[in-house]
Amino acid sequence: MAPPPKKVQPKSNLYSWEGSDKRGSRIAGETRATNVAMVRADLRRQGINPLKIRKKASPFFSTGKKRITSADVAVFSRQLATMMSAGVPMVQAFEIVGRGHENPSMQELILSIKSDVEGGTALADALRKHPLYFDDLFVNLVRAGEHAGVLEDLLDKIATYKEKTESIKGKIKKALFYPVAVILVAIVVTAIIMIFVIPQFENLFRGFGADLPAFTRVVVQISHFVQAYWWAILLGAVGCGYLFSYTWKRSRKFRQAIDKTLLKIPVIGSILHKAAISRFARTLATMSAAGVPLVEALDSVSGATGNVVYSDAVLRMREDVATGQSLQLSMKQRNLFPNMVIQMVAIGEESGALDDMLNKVASFYEEQVDNAVDSMSSLLEPLIMVILGTLIGGLVIAMYLPIFKMGTAIMGN
Repeated sequence: MAPPPKKVQPKSNLYSWEGSDKRGSRIAGETRATNVAMVRADLRRQGINPLKIRKKASPFFSTGKKRITSADVAVFSRQLATMMSAGVPMVQAFEIVGRGHENPSMQELILSIKSDVEGGTALADALRKHPLYFDDLFVNLVRAGEHAGVLEDLLDKIATYKEKTESIKGKIKKALFYPVAVILVAIVVTAIIMIFVIPQFENLFRGFGADLPAFTRVVVQISHFVQAYWWAILLGAVGCGYLFSYTWKRSRKFRQAIDKTLLKIPVIGSILHKAAISRFARTLATMSAAGVPLVEALDSVSGATGNVVYSDAVLRMREDVATGQSLQLSMKQRNLFPNMVIQMVAIGEESGALDDMLNKVASFYEEQVDNAVDSMSSLLEPLIMVILGTLIGGLVIAMYLPIFKMGTAIMGN
């Protein structure tokens, strides 16, 4: 006998409306519902006489709207935690946070969740409908808070976790932004020199009637190649970028190879190691404090480390813990975690204060990441200046060598 078909829930839309209240005053607002009739019925229950109801276009597909970032989710988590800790009912808190959000796309998302919660759906289930913005970790923590009756405390822990995670990501992005921006500018400047400046010098040199220095000839040949095949170079760069992105999204082995290579790079590898450990510790501490079983917690933690090498290691640790092995022993077998981290976890397991020990580890390594990023920025600035000076200076010298050679010949005569 075939199973009964699943009931498809009607899609809700956002409607803007205008109406009058019991005193006859004109008011306006927005409501999420499945159709106009439900909007009209809802308004009448509130004592509002609807005069005009219009369906709004979805901000996810309209032009000029910002996409939802992880920073938006972090801010939403803190706002919701603050509102509920102050005793504001959940539906009202969603209404206040949603209406006041600056990002229209995020406003649409929050009001959609509010509509589901208002209809009787559990908050965790409402969040699970939006996996692009609320991962398993977020949903599992909310579900644990709902079951234990401490949702306000769990939302506060989630908000703190999100803020700490975004802080680390922001520091790493800040450290990488400057060198990447300078390198891109250097590539653009070099391309302009190769395509437009060097041909002018070449025309000038042709009138000298003398042999060009070997260095200058090499640069001129490179310029000819760039002028003739600039489109192929550009297409090749775009194609390589697309291929890398495509393979990255679809091949875990490729991501593992890249992450393993990045961890071995001097300075950068150290920062990535510390960032992964801090994320592991902060995430596991948050889930442990929420009362989530260790095996289930490790399953969510594996996706929060930000590195495939650490993610695979955490999944193997989960298998070990599921068979009865202690967490600290399993960590020691992975050869990824420093001895200090393993000892702190061992103390936490023995004393029953694993979340406190992991929070201390996370705070320590977050500070280490901060210091390492500052040190890397200080090291990169002079290194980038040397590279730029060598590249641009080399091109300039190559163009002026024939002029110097001609000047020397004239002075010798």
